[in-house]
Order: sequence, then C-alpha cells, then structure tokens
Amino acid sequence: MNTAATPPAAFAELVAPAAWRTVDLISDLHLQAGEPATFEAWRGYLETTPADALVILGDLFEVWVGDDAAAEPGFEAQCAELLRRTAARLPVFFMHGNRDFLVGAALAAQSGLTLLDDPTVLVLHGERWLLSHGDALCLDDTDYLRFRAQVRTPEWQSAFLARPLAERRALARAMRVQSEDRKRDPSVVWADVDADAARDWLARADARTLIHGHTHRPADHDLGGGLRRLVLSDWDAAAHPPRAQLLCLSPAGAQRVDLR
Repeated sequence: MNTAATPPAAFAELVAPAAWRTVDLISDLHLQAGEPATFEAWRGYLETTPADALVILGDLFEVWVGDDAAAEPGFEAQCAELLRRTAARLPVFFMHGNRDFLVGAALAAQSGLTLLDDPTVLVLHGERWLLSHGDALCLDDTDYLRFRAQVRTPEWQSAFLARPLAERRALARAMRVQSEDRKRDPSVVWADVDADAARDWLARADARTLIHGHTHRPADHDLGGGLRRLVLSDWDAAAHPPRAQLLCLSPAGAQRVDLR
C-alpha cells in the first residue's frame, strides 16, 4: 500500500465490462451517527442510483475503528447493511481514505465491497481514468504524511485493532475533537495536491485525467499538456446550501451531478 507520492511500480487496473455505461464516483461523505441528514442523503442515493457501478474514493466514514464495529447493532452495522443491499444489484468499489483506512476484508465480505488499491486506473469507454483518494499527493502536508506512513503499516494496525472496541471508539472521539479544533484554527494552511506529482502519476499511468477527493475543494484543474485533475466534493446535507454531489463517468465524459 502506498504511503507517499512515490508511484507504484505498476498501477492497479479496474477494467470495466463492456456492458457498463455509467460509473458513479463519490468521496468524503464522512458518515457519522451524529449527522443523520448526510446519512439519509446517502441512503436515498444508494436506493435510486441508475449507475452500473459505484466507486467510493475514501472517507466514506468520519472514522472507522475496525470491522468488528459493524458486527454489533449500531450505526456501522446500518451502513454495512446499506452497502450490502446496494452491492447486491451493482458492483461497489471502495478505496481507503485518511479517515477509514482500517476498513478491511471482513467489512468487504459483509457488505459485498471490492477493495481498490490507491491509486487504481479505471479503464472505461476507451479512456484511462486515474483514481486516488488524494491524500498521498498533498506533499506540503508533511506532518500528515509522516502520520500516514506510520498508521498504514501492518504493525501499527495490528496493535491498534488489538485494543478493545470501546477504547478504540474513545480514541477516535478524541481525534475528532482535535480535528475539529484544527479546522477552526485560522492559522492552519490546508495543503493541496501537488501539481507536479499529479502529472508524474498520470504519465506513469498512461492516463490523462486524475480523479480524487480528500481536499474538499471540488474543481476542474488544467494541468497542461492535455492533462487534468478533477476533485470530488465532500458531502454535508445539513450545510447551507447542502452538499451532495457525485461525478458520473459515461460515454459523454465526466459530469458532476448535484443530488440535492
């Protein structure tokens, strides 16, 4: 698993079957029990989407403390059941984000998810789309990249998951408080994806378009030389105005769709 902007020796590929016409991409919903409006918007989307496949590019959950959280009644189990029902009628793919990197094989099996490497090239309608959560390309966020490298190791994850579930939940709550405090700090400068690193990944992947989330700055960026970077929106159905947007890939290209 990548822990920095260094690209893999070979990019993983997801080759779409010829029957797929539309693929939806979403990210950064940050689902949590305390924000029911976003959960309901997500539920409504899952129950009605006409897409042939769904790709989730990370941070579906505000925090994921281990797959055993979905084995008992509660919010995580509700989310797992919604994913299972959706995956019963269309393929659902999941790429780890910086908040839910502990999603593992048990949740994938329970929910019918297919886990994707970060990055992965989606081959669809004769086009190669490079997919990533995006955090590994924010090179100026050096403190976070050091943290990312630590928590993505099997040793750290094994030690964390060995803690009791209640303790893991308490640690996650404390980390969320720290995160919210940091968001309110006006002196914090939020890093963006490094353009040179993005161009390098695209060249190595033989792709023209990078699609990612993480930054919560939805935009279409021209990287020059026929290359571009499409940033997905985060979701917040309680915001004013509400945010619930997906990117739909079809034979016509990439189109943003606002759901609210």
